[in-house]
Amino acid sequence: MIKFLILNSLLLVSQAPNPDRKFLDLKSQLEKFGFQVIIQLPPKRGAYGLLRDADKKIWINPIVFELHIGTQTLIHEAVHAAQVCAGKGKIKTLGLKVQPSNYARPFFMRYTDVHRQDLEREAYAVQTQPNSFELAVSLLQQHCK
Repeated sequence: MIKFLILNSLLLVSQAPNPDRKFLDLKSQLEKFGFQVIIQLPPKRGAYGLLRDADKKIWINPIVFELHIGTQTLIHEAVHAAQVCAGKGKIKTLGLKVQPSNYARPFFMRYTDVHRQDLEREAYAVQTQPNSFELAVSLLQQHCK
């Protein structure tokens, strides 16, 4: 019985999210601006991250930590959070001049709605920059006053 409990405990620990410092800092910034970051499966099946602008909830799928894309996923959602702030509660584009890398193109081009495509283009543009963390924090500070 004790072997089972120890093994079970080890399995739970190995499955727990292990966010890095940037993830935790960005999560803190988002919470400072009234967003709730929830580490659990998003309501939309297959999503790594999801922001619901109506109540400022951000879901982060725990699998992103195993894939080592936790911070990138939160950066992407932080851009959407800045878009919500800029739209005073309704998501709107920020008019960013940065462009996403070519490898990200299929991820936002799959949206048929042009407005959604533009929102995703901005999020992927920031997410794929070498200074993505700093850009995301800057956008939050600029738009979520």
